[in-house]
Amino acid sequence: MAEEIRAEMVANVWKVVATAGDTVAEGDTLVILESMKMEIPVVAESDGVLQQLAVHEGDVVQDGDLIAVIA
Repeated sequence: MAEEIRAEMVANVWKVVATAGDTVAEGDTLVILESMKMEIPVVAESDGVLQQLAVHEGDVVQDGDLIAVIA
């Protein structure tokens, strides 16, 4: 079953670390968000393959926006 990773706050996408098709392990950093001059890593919550990366560097995400899908 696919796992959706969603934003937990309004933030800028500062850096994209992973790409679609990458094999990821629980705890691997996928994206780094920036909010109020703080860097917030978005990590994989389970092992799998990154099926979709829905953000790009420079994007602004809102609370609940899709960031990635891992299957």
